[in-house]
Amino acid sequence: MKFETNVQEACYNQVTVWMRELFDKFPCIIKGLPGISLFMGSALVEIFVFPWGDDEAIINTRSYVVTDVELQPNLMEFLLRENSKMRFGAFGIDENDNIIFEHTIVGSTCDKQELEASVKAVLQISDEYDDKIVEQWGGKRAMDRMTPKKSPIHL
Repeated sequence: MKFETNVQEACYNQVTVWMRELFDKFPCIIKGLPGISLFMGSALVEIFVFPWGDDEAIINTRSYVVTDVELQPNLMEFLLRENSKMRFGAFGIDENDNIIFEHTIVGSTCDKQELEASVKAVLQISDEYDDKIVEQWGGKRAMDRMTPKKSPIHL
């Protein structure tokens, strides 16, 4: 795995240790990327460590909540209204029209408790909302998209 800065690498190494401690055998390395993935219910969360300038890193916790869904106006309104209720993170749409939920924290000030809160918030919201969205608007949850050859590598 290639890191852009020493700070990014140090932050990633610390996050990996904390994820093992917090989630035991569940976290998996994302092949070739500075990230870790974790399943809960029907949701998959990815935790990435990105450089932020030369002397900082950020920890981005993201879930592809629903893919292959038609972005109808009432769905978009629903997501925006739900964003106003969120304490950690927000819904968004990526460049491929997938519905995501993500939360980002600063690497240098992050501790194990803050990482746990971020990851659990994204997991819980994604696992709750993927079913709601698929039921009303269609699409696929993370669990629906998984195939045996796409299984992550365990830490």
